[in-house]
Amino acid sequence: MLDLQSMLMLTALAGLAMPMGALLAKVERIQSEWLENEVRHSIIAFAAGALLSAIALVLVPEGIEHLSAFWACMMFIAGGLGFMMVDLALDKWNTPASQLAAMLADFIPESLALGALFSLGGSNAILLAILIGLQNLPEGFNAYRELMDKGQFSAKKLIGLFIVLAFLGPLSGYIGYQWLAQQPEILSGIMLFAAGGIMYSIFQDIAPNVTLKNHRFPPMGAILGFVLGLLGHMLNH
Repeated sequence: MLDLQSMLMLTALAGLAMPMGALLAKVERIQSEWLENEVRHSIIAFAAGALLSAIALVLVPEGIEHLSAFWACMMFIAGGLGFMMVDLALDKWNTPASQLAAMLADFIPESLALGALFSLGGSNAILLAILIGLQNLPEGFNAYRELMDKGQFSAKKLIGLFIVLAFLGPLSGYIGYQWLAQQPEILSGIMLFAAGGIMYSIFQDIAPNVTLKNHRFPPMGAILGFVLGLLGHMLNH
C-alpha cells in the first residue's frame, strides 16, 4: 500500500488550491473592465470544463465499474435531483453558492477515491491528486467571486472558510483509505451521485454565466478545462 501520510499531504495540498484560488480572486480589477470580464468568464468556463472532465474521466468510469447499469443510472439521476433540491433551497434562502457546492461535490468524492486508490496501491493516485488541485484552483476563484458579489461575507472570513473546507480532503481521503477501499459498491455510488450533481450544476448555474455578448474567447475556457482532464487521462494510459 502507498503511504497514508503521503495521501494526507496530497489531499491537503489539493484542498489548499481552493483558498489559493480565492486569494487570486481578491484582485478586483485587472487593468480594464473588459479584460476583467474576459478573465472572469474564462475562469468560470475553465472550471466548468474541469468539472466535466472529472465526470467523464474519473467519477463515471470509476463509478460504473462496480455497479449494474440500472443502479449506475439511478445514482447519477439521484445526484442531479439532489443538487436540484439544494439549488432550490439556496435560492429560497437567497444564498448564491452554486460554485461552492459544485466545488465540494467534486472535491469530496475525488478525495474519497484518492484515499481508496492509495490503499489499493493504484498507480494513478498521484496523477489524480494533481488533477484535483488543478480543478480546485479555478473553482475556488469562482466560488469566492460568487459569494463576495452577494456582499454577505468579508474577504477574510471567506478565505478562512475555504482553508477550513480544504481539510475535508484529508478527512475524505482517510475514510477512503481505511474503509471505502473495501466497499467498492458504496464508493461507486457516491461517485456517480456526485457526477450527476455536478452535471446539474454545470448546466444550471455555471455554463449560463460563461457567455459574454460579442466575445468568443471565454467558451474556450471550457475546452481547455476538459483538455486538462483528457491530457491527464491519456498520460496515464
